[in-house]
Amino acid sequence: MVSQLVELRPRSDAPVQAKGQPPYCVEGLIQIFTAHHRSFFTTVMAQALTIAGQGTPVLVVQFLKGGINLGVARPMTLGQHLDWVRCNVQRCLHQNDLSESEVKALAELWEFTQQAIRHSQYSLVVLDELSLAVHLGLIPEAAVINLLENRPRQLDIILTGPAVSPRLLELADQVTELRRTYRT
Repeated sequence: MVSQLVELRPRSDAPVQAKGQPPYCVEGLIQIFTAHHRSFFTTVMAQALTIAGQGTPVLVVQFLKGGINLGVARPMTLGQHLDWVRCNVQRCLHQNDLSESEVKALAELWEFTQQAIRHSQYSLVVLDELSLAVHLGLIPEAAVINLLENRPRQLDIILTGPAVSPRLLELADQVTELRRTYRT
């Protein structure tokens, strides 16, 4: 029996590996958790803590929460693998009547978030109440869509908040709507 060497070539219909991407990386998901009420963050945080507890780097960004001096210069680290940062404002933001310092703090947090995502520092990024920040006109929807469409492909992202736009919903791989109504 004579053995022959076979030259392996990529198939012509095989997806092209993006430059800088690890070979055979598993594509990350975009998940959206939404509800009409604002009290479901515990579910998302439990998922983030579970993943971080398994040794995977996680970033949690809370866009509209403030009051505890957790700006980008002072992120909280939970365990070894979860970084948590809030907007460096003295109150929780509920509407678009921001002071100049609050606008600056939110812009700084958005820039920090974009850099963290683009540089693949984390495997999971939670963007808490980002949809509400977009709805209030505090962060441009086009900028969010651009970031999500051009994120590193292996990155998982979770967006939370009420009032998720149809354009953001179209980008999602999974949408979870939490309800408080009970059917009998």
